[in-house]
Amino acid sequence: MGSAKKSSTASRKARIEEMRKAERARDRRGRIITITLSTVVVAALVVGGVILFQKGDDSDTASDGNSAPTFKTTADGEKVWDAKKLGRTHVTKDVSYSMTPPVGGDHDQVWMNCNGDVYKDEIPERHAVHSLEHGAVWVTYNDKAKPADLKKLEQKVKQTPYSLMSPVKDQKDPVMLSAWGHQRTVTGADDKKVGSFFSTYVQGKQTPEPGAACTGGKSQ
Repeated sequence: MGSAKKSSTASRKARIEEMRKAERARDRRGRIITITLSTVVVAALVVGGVILFQKGDDSDTASDGNSAPTFKTTADGEKVWDAKKLGRTHVTKDVSYSMTPPVGGDHDQVWMNCNGDVYKDEIPERHAVHSLEHGAVWVTYNDKAKPADLKKLEQKVKQTPYSLMSPVKDQKDPVMLSAWGHQRTVTGADDKKVGSFFSTYVQGKQTPEPGAACTGGKSQ
């Protein structure tokens, strides 16, 4: 009788030990699964962060694929862009430029006539940029410009081949001058920097296509 009781006790202990082993095994499996899932989650977060970072880096990219090049400002206030970073691809759609007015970048294959042409209405930027590529100086103004200044500037443009003039209502300052990769604000028609800008940049060294036509293009 005692022997049977001992056997039953041993058997019960054995079953309990087996149950404990099974429970420990389940705990180990649970820990492994938890660690694996945690690793996967962390990896996903890292990948997601990289993708978001890359998207953030692309925020300065123009809609046409051009990057938005930065500029340097000279001691006397002229903004200068690296001409090598200004796109020169011909496109047939509007271009999202990083500056107003634009001083370069991808542009339409047809230029705006710039043989001393004065336009009373706004002109398509992508055509005007092509004129800058040919070595033109573009005089622009908004509704804050003084009529007397505009009259004098019109006369100067009309007397200067490879120049054009038009309103750009969204530009920051009343009167601005642009060439390929160069731009400055002037106080008015009598500002000495007007003459200097024209003499330097009308068919100047910055011109990507010197001697290219300023007639036979697009007129308003």
